[in-house]
Amino acid sequence: MDGMLPYILAGVLAAIAVAVAVAWKPVTARLRAREVKQAIGLFRLQREQLEAKFFDLASMQGKPRGLRWMDCDWQNGVTFARDVHSKMLTAFVAVNITFEALEGSDMEEVEAVGTIREAAAVFHYSRKRWGTGGRPLFNMNAEDAVVRLQGQFEAVSADA
Repeated sequence: MDGMLPYILAGVLAAIAVAVAVAWKPVTARLRAREVKQAIGLFRLQREQLEAKFFDLASMQGKPRGLRWMDCDWQNGVTFARDVHSKMLTAFVAVNITFEALEGSDMEEVEAVGTIREAAAVFHYSRKRWGTGGRPLFNMNAEDAVVRLQGQFEAVSADA
């Protein structure tokens, strides 16, 4: 019997390894779904503050060149997605942005400066917190962002 003990232990360890391997995907899927649900709830609670932070950061970057950020008209549209490589949760929020030309800039005479620009504002969820770098994706709405960035992001259901 003593000679059989290593084989029994090896069999038990192999059975445990197989059980862990089989259960790994469903367990991680449930954990990710829970994380998404919590993150989306947190985003909804903090949305107004996140929008203000986005505007502050975006307007300080000096982009587009020669223009001053005047206003962001936030739309209801939000699309949640996950970066396919880093697995970071991202929110794309539809926004209409208004600019004015800076005095003395080469944009002063450009008639299109006053045109409202459609964009998707980008927010990231990391370490259980939402943040933004103030990055707009111009000429697309929140839904377009995931479609146009196919291969980089995969849509995540807000009902998770």
